[in-house]
Amino acid sequence: MATAKKLPSGKYRCLIYIGMEHGKRKYKSFTADTKKEAELLATQYVCNQKEESEFSKDIILCEAMNEYCNLKKSVLSPSTIRGYEQLRNSAYSDIEDKKLSELNKITLQRWINRYSENHSPKSVRNAYGFLSAVMKDNLETFSVNVTLPSKIRYDGYVPNDEEIQELIRYYSENDNDMLIASCLSAFGTLRRSEICGLDANHITGNTLHIRQAKVKDSNNQFVLKPFVKNSSSARDINMPQFIIDMLPKEGYVVSINPDRISIRHGRTLTKLGITHFRFHDLRHYAASIMHALGVPDQYIMQRGGWASDKTLKDIYRGTIDTYNKQFQDITFKHFENMQHEMQHKKKEP
Repeated sequence: MATAKKLPSGKYRCLIYIGMEHGKRKYKSFTADTKKEAELLATQYVCNQKEESEFSKDIILCEAMNEYCNLKKSVLSPSTIRGYEQLRNSAYSDIEDKKLSELNKITLQRWINRYSENHSPKSVRNAYGFLSAVMKDNLETFSVNVTLPSKIRYDGYVPNDEEIQELIRYYSENDNDMLIASCLSAFGTLRRSEICGLDANHITGNTLHIRQAKVKDSNNQFVLKPFVKNSSSARDINMPQFIIDMLPKEGYVVSINPDRISIRHGRTLTKLGITHFRFHDLRHYAASIMHALGVPDQYIMQRGGWASDKTLKDIYRGTIDTYNKQFQDITFKHFENMQHEMQHKKKEP
């Protein structure tokens, strides 16, 4: 047991090592008027932790997952809890009755191997992410080095300017909700949930204040979440006047939910004969256009609500054929000029 040391204030402090965080040793501090009291508090803490740890090891996985979801409901997004509950009911059938103490590296790797046989790498990583969060919440010393399937890069189709114009022309004549939704996504980088959660109270002049979103809860119903995906997603976006003019002056900017946006979007692409792409790819279009026009990454990240440029580099620098051809021509012309100069120099006496 650690020994309490006297502080300049005259009190005594005892430090208990509780693990590593962000590469640094982490301690819990116990301070009291006397050396004996400080050490007693530290001893009681260690004993309680041991009892809780032993108790946690005896909990079976499904019970631990239920407890985790119930405990986190007030702090996590309803859609996150919904995703966890769906995983709990479908992903762990062959290990859900095992005690946490039985879930070692070999057991977990075998489960990952089996689950990977008929699930995508992203699904496997999500399922393991939930499982490991539950384990860490119950076992402070949980640290297992498993191998997860490699990520698969998404190479979806990014629409070009002409296709965006065709969509907007169609929606301007046939579907005002989709006109607004598509413009906010293609020109403002908003997600479906952010579009459906945006109301007139969060618009000031030409600025959209993105602070809430509509997501599905555990009952599969859309609810308003008073916060967005992450801290970087809470942002202010300036929009051109023609988009501000089309937004309603009261209530939500659209009257449909995120699912209806995707359904209508897909049907419209089929009707117009446009190559299929997800509604979410309109964000790819916005980021790709800004990147092609030379807009700094930092500004693109801020406008789109991305926390780092990793996502931007991995996903959102989609290639738009029109701009790809333009920059290809510039590149080829540069190389051709170099070749011409080299040939000219060779002919010189």
